Amino acid sequence: MDTNTNKKVSLFQRFLSYTEKAGNALPHPATIFASFALITLIISFVASSLGWFVVHPTTQEIIRPVNLLTVEGLHRIILEMVHNFTSFAPLGIVLVAMLGIGVAEGSGLISALIRMLVLSAPQKLLTFILVFSGVLSNVASDVGYVLLIPLGGIIFLAVGRHPLVGMAAAFAGVSGGFSANLLLGTVDPLLAGLSEEAARIMDPNYTVNPTANYYFMFVSTFIIAGAGTWVTEKIVEPRFGKYDGEETGEKVKKLSSNEKRGLVYSLVTAVIITTVILWGIVPTDGFLRSADGGILNSPLIKGVVALLFIVATAMGLAYGFGSGTYKNDSDVVNGMGKAMQTLGLYLVLVFFAAQFVAYFKWTNLGVIIAVKGANLLSASGLGLIPLMILFIILSASINMLMGSASAKWALIAPIFIPMFMLLGYSPELTQVVYRIGDSVTNLISPMMSFFALIIAFFQKYDSKAGMGTVIATMLPYSIIFFIVWTILLIAWILLGLPLGPDAGLYYNG
Repeated sequence: MDTNTNKKVSLFQRFLSYTEKAGNALPHPATIFASFALITLIISFVASSLGWFVVHPTTQEIIRPVNLLTVEGLHRIILEMVHNFTSFAPLGIVLVAMLGIGVAEGSGLISALIRMLVLSAPQKLLTFILVFSGVLSNVASDVGYVLLIPLGGIIFLAVGRHPLVGMAAAFAGVSGGFSANLLLGTVDPLLAGLSEEAARIMDPNYTVNPTANYYFMFVSTFIIAGAGTWVTEKIVEPRFGKYDGEETGEKVKKLSSNEKRGLVYSLVTAVIITTVILWGIVPTDGFLRSADGGILNSPLIKGVVALLFIVATAMGLAYGFGSGTYKNDSDVVNGMGKAMQTLGLYLVLVFFAAQFVAYFKWTNLGVIIAVKGANLLSASGLGLIPLMILFIILSASINMLMGSASAKWALIAPIFIPMFMLLGYSPELTQVVYRIGDSVTNLISPMMSFFALIIAFFQKYDSKAGMGTVIATMLPYSIIFFIVWTILLIAWILLGLPLGPDAGLYYNG
């Protein structure tokens, strides 16, 4: 690398050091939500005392803030605390989804599928397959970080390419393409639940399905995989050149006969489940259609989380017992339990987030802020596309300081979803725009929970690698992903395409 490049990396590294210090100075997200809940109580008192009010643009009803620092408010806080937690929309969705993922992951099915996909790739398509696999790995939440990224280094070294380039390609797919996928993952029901909670501030009967962004994210999978491949081969790999480190190539472990047998069992199970689903949905009187014979409101679409649980569990069981990784029912239950153990901190976070969302809703502050904000945005004269681009930038910026996608969305959804609904834009559109912004800076955010692990992976092949190495390597992906995803969004809006089943761009409340 030349002097100018080193100087740029050094300056950027200095900037990121300040960002890291600022991020580390923030309290834990659970503490932040607890603080916001208390602040909401105080603001409700101030707003009520000052006589704030707005006129609802649809119903013309006068909306006033509700003071929760009263005897009645205190009673409600005490009596509904447990209900706020247990009825919080994302909680049950995530718990059920993770039970199924736990069976599949514990059996080794997900690991085997990723290895099979990567190992079968032709040399010319190796980079694309690696990025593509990273995107697909998100169906199982964080498994790509711990499995696919180090595997990317091993594969590239084995074929004579720089291992850090392989890691970068895998990291680009896993983290930069976090929101995209061909299948529904745990993030879809999680964000949909939070979006639904926020939408009901304006419309108590509004529902946001986990499939709300499926069409857009399906297409995004190929766009991100293609963009990631181009960045890897045209920008990142030339910058690294040939690897001259001490590590020697090692063979990637092929699938064993037991693993292959498990995959066959799993495939048969998938075919059987698919046949049953088609049997229930293709005939006009199919048992999986809704009462009116439709598909969009059918149990198949509305019950997608339950379907995810059933499919993941069945295929995990078939693979586990077929390959021998599962010997008895205790192994299965342990796999489910291990997946649930990872949700300990999430449960703590949800408890405080649920209280904050409930207080925010009770006080009418969400509606008041949304109406005021919508009026301000309307007066600004900005159209849909400029507004959405600004929201992408805002989401990407917040992601640099907060690592949890759900924590950020729980924080800003109650403000922006009602605000954009008042402007006539759907919660599904607001959610998909947030997901774009949240994904593109994952690669360069020190607050991303696996960032330290990525540095450790890099140091295996370069002992001097640090934060600056990772940031400088991944920044081109972040920039290109922002550009191509924004272009895709603009094209989608101009064409007026739905974002998912029964999920349009506009809200007609």
